[in-house]
Amino acid sequence: MELAPARGTATIEEVAARAGVSRSTVSRVVNGSTAVSPAALEAVRRAIDDLQYVPNRAARSLASRQTRAIALIIPEQTDRFFGDPFFASIVAGIGEVVGESDYLMNMLIASDDASAKALGYLRGGSVDGAIVASHHTSDTFLERIADVVPVVYGGRPARVRAEDYYVDVDNVAGGRAATAHLIARGHRRIAAISGPPDMAAGIDRLQGFRDEMAAAGLAPAAVEDGDFTERGGALAMSRILGAGVRPDALFVASDLMARGAYAALRERGIEPGRDVAVMGFDDSSVATALIPALTTVRQPSRAQGRQMASVLLDVLAGRPAVHATILPTEVVARASA
Repeated sequence: MELAPARGTATIEEVAARAGVSRSTVSRVVNGSTAVSPAALEAVRRAIDDLQYVPNRAARSLASRQTRAIALIIPEQTDRFFGDPFFASIVAGIGEVVGESDYLMNMLIASDDASAKALGYLRGGSVDGAIVASHHTSDTFLERIADVVPVVYGGRPARVRAEDYYVDVDNVAGGRAATAHLIARGHRRIAAISGPPDMAAGIDRLQGFRDEMAAAGLAPAAVEDGDFTERGGALAMSRILGAGVRPDALFVASDLMARGAYAALRERGIEPGRDVAVMGFDDSSVATALIPALTTVRQPSRAQGRQMASVLLDVLAGRPAVHATILPTEVVARASA
């Protein structure tokens, strides 16, 4: 919440500039939050003294009032949220931890056209903190949310700031392990369908694929961007085949996209698992429902959700919290590869 300075004193922005920190960090120091590093705390206090900054007492009183509610923000279109098992797993994990606390959880599906409404809701003082379960580099409104309440991100933010908290999985290692699995089985013409290039998960999984291929002295047979949806996987697979590329193995950056790739392969008379090995990523319910069952990279989505909620509750309680948590992945071998 913005704290109005007394008439004739410096502004909160001037304090932030003098201390070399963000506006939100100054606000947290003034409001007595412990979710600030000792170095930042000292810098802000020194800047406040130097500039003789005096926050408005009424604003401080209002800012310290707790709602005992947190917001779960999903910056995605509704159909993507309800169509991807990943989100169900994440939400379940968050719900387990929040349910054990005395906080309530409000869920906001904040696609592009709803971002302003979500920001206005949070600025209204309705919650004490927020969890962001998915985000793109274009979601700049999320940084403004972090100026209002403490935020924990699911996945590494596009621009990581010193005060940010996030819980991610080791997507680079997962991409490498998936590719190594295919190479170890004798595949050499390996293509990839990556995730969105504006999401850290998409970037990192592709990086892992490229790193492992380079380590083996191999060049990718083809790489096409997807969007973590079934349709996106089908379109990317069609582009690969339409370019005349016939891979002997395929690394797909999500199980949903792998299901779309299955369909596109079969339209060309190519049978997944027999004519081309297919590797997914998630180990969601989609993986075991496919025929043949999908070899995939298991990411601990439910555990990620639990950890995100635990970090936020620690921050809100003033307990020490880890800024960056990275969870491991593992390959789960099934019939497709």
